[in-house]
Amino acid sequence: MKKLAAALSLAALMSAALMPAMAFAKDGDVEKSGNCSGNSTWKLKLSEEDGKIETEFEVDQNVVGDKWRVVLKRDGKRYFKGLRKTKAPSGSFEVRRVISDSPGSDRVKARAVNLKTDEVCTGKATF
Repeated sequence: MKKLAAALSLAALMSAALMPAMAFAKDGDVEKSGNCSGNSTWKLKLSEEDGKIETEFEVDQNVVGDKWRVVLKRDGKRYFKGLRKTKAPSGSFEVRRVISDSPGSDRVKARAVNLKTDEVCTGKATF
């Protein structure tokens, strides 16, 4: 019985260590995810942070060192444009920005293009 409990505890710890970098969702958070045009996946999370909106966009490619051009827009207006490189150990990158919470719904669109392969990841969410 003790061996079983120890094995289950070890399995739980290992599972927690392998969790993705994106934080656990809280009530009211909006999370979307999907596949890119190639083998990569994307996640877009919107959450309340001190009266503003925290946006987290993650692309997981499972390849270390590729550069991606990333654009984030809210209601059609760009608020982030930049380059990100996938990093070890997971071969992913994340862009995190905190933006003002405008009246009504905020529509966020995230797009990333791999500069080496032309793979495209596009995510959309409304907060």
